[in-house]
Amino acid sequence: MSTETAGYLDMDLLRFTTAGSVDDGKSTLIGRLLYDSKNTFDDQMAAVEASSTKRGDENINLALLTDGLKAEREQGITIDVAYRYFATPNRKFIIADTPGHIQYTRNMVTGASTANLAIILVDARHGVIEQTMRHAFIASLLRIQHIVICVNKMDLVDYSEEAYDKVVKDVKEFASRLENIIDISFIPISALKGDNVVDRSEKMDWYGGTTLLYHLETVYVGNQENHVEARYPVQWVIRPQSEKYHDYRGYAGRIAGGVFKPGDKVVVHPSGFTTTVKSVHIADEELEQAYSPLSITMTLNDEIDISRGNLIAKPNNPPTVGQDIEAMICWFSDTNKLAPRSKYIIRHTTNEAKAIVKEIKYKVNINTLHKIEDDKSFSLNDIGRISIRTSSPLIYDSYKRNRSTGSFILINPMTNETVAAGMIV
Repeated sequence: MSTETAGYLDMDLLRFTTAGSVDDGKSTLIGRLLYDSKNTFDDQMAAVEASSTKRGDENINLALLTDGLKAEREQGITIDVAYRYFATPNRKFIIADTPGHIQYTRNMVTGASTANLAIILVDARHGVIEQTMRHAFIASLLRIQHIVICVNKMDLVDYSEEAYDKVVKDVKEFASRLENIIDISFIPISALKGDNVVDRSEKMDWYGGTTLLYHLETVYVGNQENHVEARYPVQWVIRPQSEKYHDYRGYAGRIAGGVFKPGDKVVVHPSGFTTTVKSVHIADEELEQAYSPLSITMTLNDEIDISRGNLIAKPNNPPTVGQDIEAMICWFSDTNKLAPRSKYIIRHTTNEAKAIVKEIKYKVNINTLHKIEDDKSFSLNDIGRISIRTSSPLIYDSYKRNRSTGSFILINPMTNETVAAGMIV
């Protein structure tokens, strides 16, 4: 492996999502980031230029770099979640470009669920609107630690400091009512012209902060994973049918929290049996220790009945084992409504069980953050709190403590449609 390749693999990774209302310029912003940071190929740009000319656009339409679906390019909107990858000398990035339309709120939840940072775009002409608050609330709900409010289209308000200040004031006022937002930053930009995206703008000398790319390269994201509470959901039991590995029994999966190393005392849930870790390895390489989010194979010193859906943890800081779940959910289905006593399949880590909705506690009015307690049915994009009873115990943590063991999806058993994503309270 070359030194250059090794350096790239060792680089820090930032996952971020973009959100905002329709036509706020999310795809243009990502196109600008890719183009100005020299992460585009000549043939890509040639195709974008040709498409822009065909559409009659005055400038090269950088949004076409990210809108991959034909319907997106034709309508000039983003429909699906598009993932883009790029790198600078300082950091690697994975971008989830999510749609702005209200009917695609579920897509934003999907794209933002693994993000370290969320960029929320606000049109400087329109200021803070319902979708801005909706996306800030979802970012808070998903516990995305870093929020960047990009006040876009500053070129259309003559780079007005007053227009920018009003957005900052309104967002701070709304964000003060959200529980989980730790770090919020504001950057005035023009995605179309490139102001403050990769290069500093000469037209906003009143702004003393950084460019967007510099912020993305330097924001601290080291504390996303829970390295204290050890969690290892078993995905697969490996029993090779060969003479060489006649007695081998390994447990494959992805570490959801904490650190595991040979000699560690562990507990298998839900049975409660205890043993010690014999070895931890990736492919043929044996590791001295492994931590989240590595995918590994673990062997144990005792033969215990373990199968997919079990969870290996350490005796200290154990997970909760139970059948009654309290959760916040985002409803995904446009054909079915959630109602009390509805029955679903719940998928949680590597486990699956039947579930029944015991109670719908409330829905959230995204604009006011008020709880709506008199409407007991959920339709597409509704967000609120419910309680669920499962047919067999789940091994879980609160979403606040662990994103992996604190989240789940609900599936309609008749149609196999994913109808909701949930975050355990």
